[in-house]
Amino acid sequence: MALRLTPEAKKDIIVLTVIETPHVIVGAAIATKVVNPALALPLALGSHFVLDKIPHWNPHLFTETQKYGKPTQKSSLIVAVDVFASILIGGYIASQALPNTAHALTILACCFLAVAPDIVEGPYFFLNFKNKTIEKWIRFQRSFQINVDFLPGILTQIITVAASLWWIYS
Repeated sequence: MALRLTPEAKKDIIVLTVIETPHVIVGAAIATKVVNPALALPLALGSHFVLDKIPHWNPHLFTETQKYGKPTQKSSLIVAVDVFASILIGGYIASQALPNTAHALTILACCFLAVAPDIVEGPYFFLNFKNKTIEKWIRFQRSFQINVDFLPGILTQIITVAASLWWIYS
């Protein structure tokens, strides 16, 4: 008996794996190849903004929050699964550096810094913590990002993940 997925289910499965994950994997790739933490850490943080300039797809947390007062349940699930996947992937890549604990910690720190600009937004969207500083940050992030429709946006994220994994393991 073959499992058949609807086109919507296939889309949801793809979406559940590629929102913050590219940021984390790029951060890990930087740390695996640039072993000096003084250089790797700021590069990982900067990579977030570079990736945001690449056309990509994201759930519309800001639009949903403006319309409904909070992100939809589907977007919240996408974010939760993606964060969990990002933690697992980042942790796995960092574990490959062991027994060099310092390098493993640098990889984890780079993973964190690569997503830190988005983490700052979490309380606004998911804890209803509204303040002027976070709202200014969200406006900045929105003006900086290049969001596109689902298919081309997911394809650029998949290519980013594949290229980063190739770089890590080459």
